[in-house]
Amino acid sequence: MLKTSIEMDKAASILKLLGDKTRLTMMKILDKHDCCVCEFVEIFKTSQPSISQHLRKLRDIGLVKEERRGQWIFYSINKSNEYYPFIEQILNQLPSQDDKLKELEEQGARITCC
Repeated sequence: MLKTSIEMDKAASILKLLGDKTRLTMMKILDKHDCCVCEFVEIFKTSQPSISQHLRKLRDIGLVKEERRGQWIFYSINKSNEYYPFIEQILNQLPSQDDKLKELEEQGARITCC
């Protein structure tokens, strides 16, 4: 049976994490696309350590998962996480971020590390 409610403390900590625009944007992108750190570095024009820190925070509470492909690690949203239905409702209210990936493709920077 699908859990229909979420504890207030857990909701608050998830919302606090998603209150950061970078992490919220990452989650929206990851909801439809797997990405590696190098792609997020290009999208957000920030350092690799900064991106890795954002992803670590999301991974630590189980919102994103990682998969090694060769020497690279790709991130995706963890749709089997018990809180995904809560997060999905939030993400569905947000505008598509596909244009950011389209820009990367046009620049030839999409999945440059692979």
